[in-house]
Amino acid sequence: MHILIVGNILKNVYLNLDSRTENFETDKNSTSWLNLGFNSSAHYFFNRHSSFGGATISMEVFQKMGLESKISGSRFELFQDDAENSIPAADYRYILVADNGVSYLLPNNPRETTFSAPNETVDYIYVDRSANLSKLAASRISAYLDDHPNTKLILYFKNFENIHLNSLENLATLIFAEKNPHTLTKARSLPEEKTIYISEDRLTYHDIATPITTERIDKLTHLSAFSIAAATVIGGFIIGESVENSLEYARTNLENSTLDSTLSLDELKNLAHQHEDLNLIAASLFYPGKGILAADESGGSIKKKFAELNIPDTFENRHDYRNIFFTTPDIEEYLSGVILFDETARDYADNGQTYIDYLTSKRIIPGIKVDEGLEKFPDSEETYTKGIENLSQKLREYYEMGLRFAKWRAAFSLTLDQDGKILTPSDFAIEENCRILAEYATKCQSAGIVPIVEPELVYDGNYSLDQSAEATSRVLDTLMKTLQNFSVNLRACVLKVNMVIAGKQYESPSTPEEVGRTTAEILKNHVPAELAGIVFLSGGQTPEQATANLAAVLQNGPFPWPITFSFARALQDPALHAWAGNNDNFEAAKKAFQERLEENTKIL
Repeated sequence: MHILIVGNILKNVYLNLDSRTENFETDKNSTSWLNLGFNSSAHYFFNRHSSFGGATISMEVFQKMGLESKISGSRFELFQDDAENSIPAADYRYILVADNGVSYLLPNNPRETTFSAPNETVDYIYVDRSANLSKLAASRISAYLDDHPNTKLILYFKNFENIHLNSLENLATLIFAEKNPHTLTKARSLPEEKTIYISEDRLTYHDIATPITTERIDKLTHLSAFSIAAATVIGGFIIGESVENSLEYARTNLENSTLDSTLSLDELKNLAHQHEDLNLIAASLFYPGKGILAADESGGSIKKKFAELNIPDTFENRHDYRNIFFTTPDIEEYLSGVILFDETARDYADNGQTYIDYLTSKRIIPGIKVDEGLEKFPDSEETYTKGIENLSQKLREYYEMGLRFAKWRAAFSLTLDQDGKILTPSDFAIEENCRILAEYATKCQSAGIVPIVEPELVYDGNYSLDQSAEATSRVLDTLMKTLQNFSVNLRACVLKVNMVIAGKQYESPSTPEEVGRTTAEILKNHVPAELAGIVFLSGGQTPEQATANLAAVLQNGPFPWPITFSFARALQDPALHAWAGNNDNFEAAKKAFQERLEENTKIL
């Protein structure tokens, strides 16, 4: 296939600014801004390099997808050693980069785009985003299409002010249009059957929408990002990929490209295949009639549990305690997955296998808790979850160990002011914790691990069912929006969430009927259908209470996603009390655990 790109070629000059200098100011949101008029001192640049932008970005994408392409009216050859000497330096854009943030300056009066009819017949003419089409160029394109009826035309509208581009609309077989308030200056309706819309957060074609990351676009610049997205979709269509796959390739290219390099077709396919694997793992966690055991207590948590029963907190006792659950007969009939703690993930079963291999041999997917606990925000009682800084390295190791999903918990306490209005969780705490959860989820999926995101409204305090519903809704709305903004693959992402229930100290305890009805309503209204599934935490409820409330939630279905449990104490506490640190009680403890598994799985 031969593609002729009609567009302008820009010279990109990258200026990497040193944010340590006084030319940056910080606003109230802790965002750094370059103040060009701050004073007369020089700005400092610790690196500077140049490359080509505009139509050359589309050309690079096409060529890396194995398609022959060239730019109309240009002698430019991608990867040519003397490429800089091949093109008159007519247009420039200066890209300012500091702390991974990107801004850019475009020419005030970009030159008109020329069109030179190719000597050979081309399969496609693509009028690129960078094009500033003249009347003459538009008429020449139209004439070429008249003479070559098998050549297809693809247009990119970044706005509708160019009347010469508008004149070609009826000749196009595919149209890209931006839904961006900064660039779309005049609303217009386009033929739905041949229009792909590109906005700052998604690509949409017919009823298929693929989220993209606004943050990622800002790091690439809008011109580069939108050009990469459009060219990748076109390439996918040309090589025969489905609409869904082509949009996914575009998202993947945006997510992984740099300012001066896009991905090859093999790289796109490999990453897309990885997404397929993640989708399968996520779906397997919701095998009908099974749940997930949370055996991921940190050192501090298990020490506290042992202390209540006067059990010494030794490695041997921790090993024996967890061995109760893993060696209970037929656990594979009840469990699809187990969340481990780092110590347990490195421990060994009695048969010499690692617990990871032991669980895998039973067709139970092993997972891992990866957060490092809670830390208070400065001058606040609200918390955030630690551990995001070194997470990528840990995830690579956990993947090599055989772990295939992970969990990260964010905790929110619901408190009220003197007038009974919700004081916490604050908007700031919700937004910051959801940002961390989304960053964690992105890192997990990049490492081949399915993320479980756990925003827990702590089951404590003196608040009503309605106040619990209000706070849970706010958290879920923010989390889902943030996950989509970070381009998290929701089909390979699991939500672990609290049931909507009045606080422990509230005067009127919630009935299972109230919990089931309210929880189901909140989830249906605030969780997108494409999510892989939802698992409930028990969150301080008694084993019987958690089971009854789970049954009540399920009675309010059907739901657009599968639902199961991911309990810790509600499954473990009866076994812990039966064992009490005495290995002579092993069989009694296993029986107690199995009874709780049976009670919970029979209601799924």
